Amino acid sequence: MKVSQKGLYALLAMMVLTRRYTQGAIRIRDIAYEENLPEKFLELILLELKNARIVESVRGAKGGYRLRRAPSQIRLSEIIRLMDGPLAPFGDADELRTLIDREAHHSALYRVFLEVRDAAARILENTTLADLISRGPAGDSHPNMIGRKSGNRKSGKKKAEPNVLPILAEGEGHD
Repeated sequence: MKVSQKGLYALLAMMVLTRRYTQGAIRIRDIAYEENLPEKFLELILLELKNARIVESVRGAKGGYRLRRAPSQIRLSEIIRLMDGPLAPFGDADELRTLIDREAHHSALYRVFLEVRDAAARILENTTLADLISRGPAGDSHPNMIGRKSGNRKSGKKKAEPNVLPILAEGEGHD
């Protein structure tokens, strides 16, 4: 399974919308600032999420984006599949099952890949945005993100890239 930069940005944006769920629509600029994301790229991501009916846009002075459903009803697997496609390292589960049946001399390897895919899918399908926020960062909680300051925007320094596990495939697209 690979999570692209696009997939990671989508998850980070969704976490902002989850933390600020009760505050109504949040402007793209505010989401981008809060997570140090490129605003133009974020616009495209949010449009994709809107077309998939995961978020909705609100027009006007108090406009922006908000979750279309409660955070407890939005699963990580839904977001990752939308942004990055199948969860398996070699395509979807059906493709792996076909390889297991077709290539007997490699079937043990493909079974392991299928088990990895199934375990990852199970975790992502059973983890909602609400679950992520309830876990909070180590030693810190974000009950209200209004007024959060990055500190490095004013100095012009870029915030360090998030330290993501090897599942992040920078610059790679769909499988």
